[in-house]
Formats: sequence, structure tokens, C-alpha cells
Amino acid sequence: MEYVVFLPFVVPLTALPVGRLAVRHLHPRTATLLLTALAVVLALCSTVCLGLFGVVGTARIPHNPLPDAWADPEVRAAVPWDEVTGLVSLAALLAALVACVRTGARHRKARIAARRAAWAVRDRDGVAVLPDPTPYAYALPGRLALVVVSRGMRECLTAREYGALLAHERAHLAARHHGLLLVARLAACANPLLRPLVGALTYGAERWADEEAARAVGDRRVTARAVGRAALSSSGFGTDLLPAFAAPGPVPRRVAALLAPPPPARWPGPYWAPVGWAALMAGGGVVVSAASSFNAAVTVVGVWMAAGVV
Repeated sequence: MEYVVFLPFVVPLTALPVGRLAVRHLHPRTATLLLTALAVVLALCSTVCLGLFGVVGTARIPHNPLPDAWADPEVRAAVPWDEVTGLVSLAALLAALVACVRTGARHRKARIAARRAAWAVRDRDGVAVLPDPTPYAYALPGRLALVVVSRGMRECLTAREYGALLAHERAHLAARHHGLLLVARLAACANPLLRPLVGALTYGAERWADEEAARAVGDRRVTARAVGRAALSSSGFGTDLLPAFAAPGPVPRRVAALLAPPPPARWPGPYWAPVGWAALMAGGGVVVSAASSFNAAVTVVGVWMAAGVV
């Protein structure tokens, strides 16, 4: 097996420039979906390679119950530096699993706590106004989705700005942004090099909801004022796991984008422009990662078959 098998672990380094170019030049909906797919594919490719290396690493565990052929020298020779790579991969797989479980548990805990606080004060329109003077608002997904707004946030916005806030949070719920963000965070748990992509994806989801709110309200300036005023008034919600109206991040960029003309829904320019190079980089990274993972799988399985393991 060539050292190219390590490429799926480093290709995600290209995700940060791709994410920045995507959210800057593409429609927010397109950018968000593209970055989510990119994160999932790159995380799967690196996890496949980790799994294959980890299987070889099990041969180094004393008194393991696996067949003798599992530790055949030909099997270990299929992985570069198998003495270290196998055991390190096992540790990395365990760490990724623990991180994924913790992230999923935090997400579930945040949803349960928020639902308990909002369920009793919800109205027929799916809005729950909490008697809390601290300004915040967020989208609460689930079977009966809710928009949760604090009294402090409601009082700091005008009627039209409050309508933009509700449209923004409903856009989060309609597009299931909480699911996209959770998938991206789990992908970053599998490969920490994807963490910068989560920030770009979060910004893309907020911009997507901003554009939907501006379209629903019919006034981009009102939506921009609502975003800016909410950001100035809000101290932020207590978790980053639920889409929030005044989410921490580049709020000035969101306001500037809303004060500009709507982004194009189609490809914004020539293919040799920066966004075209970003798409080429993303596609190339996915192809290289997939090819390397497939090569690793075929090589190791082939050696197992020759050794009589499978």
C-alpha cells in the first residue's frame, strides 16, 4: 500500500479555503448544502482509512481473540509503519467515537432543556415567548417545531423587525438547518481538520435564513436592522447547538450582505473565477480521498483473502 493512503487525513485542510470562497460567492443555500456534503464525504473517507488501519492494529493487542492469520506479516505489511499506525488509529477511532457520542448527547440535552422551558408558553403559531429579560431567540426543532423568543428580544425589536426574526427562525426549521449543523459537527469529530468548515457552514445557514426572512418580509433593510439590533442587544443563547438569530459570528458581514442586492441563485460567474477554483479544489479533494480510501480497502481485503482471513 502506498503512502497515498494517508491523503484522506490531510485533504480536509483544503476545506477552509473552499468554505470561505463558497459562502462568499455562492447562494447561501447552495453553499450550505455543498459544504455539508463535502464534510460528510471527507469524514467518511478518513474514517474508512482509520478503520482499516485500526483493524491491522488489533493484531498488536496481546491475547486478542482474532484468528492467527489476522496477524500475518503480509497483513501488517499492507500498512506503512504498522507498528505505530495501527495502534494510533485505534486510539483515534476511540477518540472520534467518544467525541461523536458527547456531541450527540449535548445536542439532545440542549433540545430537551429548551423544550421544557418553552413548551408551556407556546402559542398556536408555534412561537414561545419566554419571560426572560435577556435578549435571545432560536429555532427549536422536533415533531412540533417552535420558535423560542425571550421577552427581552421581543421588546428590543419593532413589529416588522420581529416579523423578520420569526421568518428567519422558521426558515431554519423548514430547511432543517439543525440537522445539517449536527452532521457537520459529527464530521468534525471524526476528523478535527474539518472544524473550520463548521464555522463556514454555520455562517452559510444563517445567511440562508436571512435571505428567506428578507424575502418573506419583503424588505432587506428591515431584516438587516433586525439582525444588527439583535446582535447588539443579545448576549447569545447558552448553547451553540441550536440555530440562533443573533448567533455569534460575522454579524457585520450578514448585515452588509442584506444591504446589498440578493445573491444570484445560479452560478455567479465564469468557471475560472475564484468560486470555480474552489469547486475544482473541493471536487479534487473528494476524488483523491475517495480513491485513497478505496485503494486502502481493496488492498487490505485482498491481503486478508490471500491470508485466508476472509
